[in-house]
Amino acid sequence: MLQTMKRWALAAPILMAMMPAVPTNGLAQEVTWQVPTSVPEGSPYYVNFLERFADNVELLTDGRVDIEPFGAGVLVPALQVYEGVADGVVQAGHSTPSYRVNQDPMNAIFAGFPGGMGPEAFITWIYEGGGKEALYDFRASEGFKSLVVGIGSSEIMAHSNVPVRKAEDLKGLKYRTSGPWAEVMKDYFGAVPTVVPPGEIYTLLQRKGVDLIEWGPPSGNLPEGFHEAAKYIIVPGVHQPTFLWEVVLKQETWDALDGELKPLIEKAADLTTMQALLHFYAEDVKALETYRKGPNEIITLDPEFVTELSEAGVDWITKKAETLKSEGKPEMAELLANYMAFEKSWAAESSYLIRNQD
Repeated sequence: MLQTMKRWALAAPILMAMMPAVPTNGLAQEVTWQVPTSVPEGSPYYVNFLERFADNVELLTDGRVDIEPFGAGVLVPALQVYEGVADGVVQAGHSTPSYRVNQDPMNAIFAGFPGGMGPEAFITWIYEGGGKEALYDFRASEGFKSLVVGIGSSEIMAHSNVPVRKAEDLKGLKYRTSGPWAEVMKDYFGAVPTVVPPGEIYTLLQRKGVDLIEWGPPSGNLPEGFHEAAKYIIVPGVHQPTFLWEVVLKQETWDALDGELKPLIEKAADLTTMQALLHFYAEDVKALETYRKGPNEIITLDPEFVTELSEAGVDWITKKAETLKSEGKPEMAELLANYMAFEKSWAAESSYLIRNQD
């Protein structure tokens, strides 16, 4: 996988050399997209995903396509990016399928779910196992063109005002979360999930409006200061083994592009995703070192509890797929079967990999 990432990291200068010369007669298409995201300006997702994508698009299109990033709430509400694109308020938007699970649970397969694949297996499934094509077909059925622009490392399960070490500890706790994990917490463990925009999480945790929160990987959480607002840091990130963000456009917006620009923008998205995951890996190590030097107590859950949480997540998503199938909508069940088969194969045959763990 690292060799694949290195090839993508080297792709930019090669693609630049392959680009056709821009006509000098003034007829070359130039495009500007205002692209809001679901996180505040300056957050790691904003910088590592959206700003990086904007830079790569500018590079590979020789400046003909200008991506203008906007933080959450500036152009559209943080949790309504997809709706803003669909309604024509903005040309494109950057967000995560996690925020669309309530509209269609098939989003959970792409968002990352408890019991699902970690980043190594998931990014391989996306690019080599048909995952990206499945996502793009899914979005096309909704009238969108999708571009994967960001896959992340595993998250921190919680920054918490109370210790959590077993299932009974979760009962009744107010937990800021979203997507599949919110439903698993409510239906299987008796927690009380709360969904708020990313920019409101710190204040909610600090003022004990919730008992615990989950947001992102170690390096995504560090600049947010959650470790200063709550004593306990709970790992591993079983609730979100990995995650995906995408840029979506109306299909007609994409269709209006010159033919030679489309593959360059797609390669910029691919390159961004590979670079961003490597960046998260590197920065997560530094962030965890910082946490361990501080006053927080890091709770590492017992393997048995991790398995219990994972099995609940798999049971939840399997039942969702079966319910849709019984209603004459087999697409989620078919995709989940593909996903699970890839995960099983990866788990069975990946023991040859050296992962440098203590």
